[in-house]
Amino acid sequence: MRTLLVFVSLGIVFGSHTVTGALSFRGHGFQETEDWAYVNVRQDAYMFWWLYQAQKNPQSAPVVIWLQGGPGGSSTGFGNFMEIGPQDVNLKPRNATWVETANVLFIDNPVGTGYSYTTSPNAFATNNTQIGKDLVTLMISFYKRHPELKENRLYIFCESYGGKMTAGFAQALLQAIKAGEISCNFQGVALGDSWISPVDSVNSWGPYLYSISLLDNKGLKAVNTAAKAVEDAFNQGKYAEATDKWSSCEDVVENQTDGVNFYNILTNYGESLYERLDSQPHLTPLEKLYRRHVKPLQQGDLNALMNGPIKKKLGIPNNVTWGGQADEVFSHLRVDFMKPVYDVVDSLLDSNLSVVVYSGQLDLIVDTVGTEVWVQKLKWSGLPSYNNSSWKSILVYSQKRAAFVKSYQNFAFYWIMKAGHMVPADAPGTAYKMMQMVTKLV
Repeated sequence: MRTLLVFVSLGIVFGSHTVTGALSFRGHGFQETEDWAYVNVRQDAYMFWWLYQAQKNPQSAPVVIWLQGGPGGSSTGFGNFMEIGPQDVNLKPRNATWVETANVLFIDNPVGTGYSYTTSPNAFATNNTQIGKDLVTLMISFYKRHPELKENRLYIFCESYGGKMTAGFAQALLQAIKAGEISCNFQGVALGDSWISPVDSVNSWGPYLYSISLLDNKGLKAVNTAAKAVEDAFNQGKYAEATDKWSSCEDVVENQTDGVNFYNILTNYGESLYERLDSQPHLTPLEKLYRRHVKPLQQGDLNALMNGPIKKKLGIPNNVTWGGQADEVFSHLRVDFMKPVYDVVDSLLDSNLSVVVYSGQLDLIVDTVGTEVWVQKLKWSGLPSYNNSSWKSILVYSQKRAAFVKSYQNFAFYWIMKAGHMVPADAPGTAYKMMQMVTKLV
């Protein structure tokens, strides 16, 4: 049984809902140190972060920020207890935790996600630029609290819509560093199954599913027609309509494939957290999107954990519900959903920041095929040389081939085998080794 030695220092001011804390505990041969706090990033907008100190060499270990997708998915919840944190949802030690060798910072972003919250409907973020600014504001506060980490290498890892947010965050952080607003050792980003170019992803669904025998000719035509409607709405500047048509396209995919799971094509909906919605016409397109892409990240045992023992441990105010504003987070970004950010990725490459893309082999929603398309749209000068280079195998688990990587200068692409959209959950050992390679730990 795990032995807890708790040293808690909480400062809770319920007027402004300020919560800070620190906790240390020992067990299973190692010691972990945690810290957490709210940051008032804007008027009526409060963002929550939770730091785990590395179990090995924390003084020199990199700082790894983890941003969840959705938007509205919680890093402190799903990313922490379902993917890379030191414990799983049953509070059992995780074998392949990133906390072993990295100082991991989970951020509930955008405001309203997870334990983050707003006190006004006008405080929700509506675009990627605002999200980036809020995250920079949080990091300024974070480094004031933890100046000892300013020299540690900083990387941002992410998943799904978190990749789009990471691109904007990284760009804003570079600008803040240049302006002298923040001092940190920012080294790179790792964009996991990321919603960087939504139209390219949607257009790839039909050909990808057809190539692996999950669509016939009739189904391929139906999916391609639905995808074309998404692209047409986007090209006409009807961004909210493009988001709705994206939802309708997902209905067509589910219908034509008899319910393929967007998050792992080898997993049936009945075997996963995700719900098939093509036969529920009473739901609006936005409601379907929320139930497909956010709600599964905050239900069942995880919801009970985060709104029970963890909420109590962290001293979260009683009137803040973990995940309680996620639907509003999602809906306020409806117009921004389908807008691409590969031009921002280009700017990151031009800044000489390390840019990594990683993709799960079995993911549909942001499949590797669509990701390859937007990568080829980059104007980065190194792209021709990257294209002419060869990939190499990555071996894990007794030297078994688990991934491939191709790189040139400051850009790298990782193809993760036997993994869907949630790479660290499906292939924990491979994801952990990739993190160590990206952060130069191996």
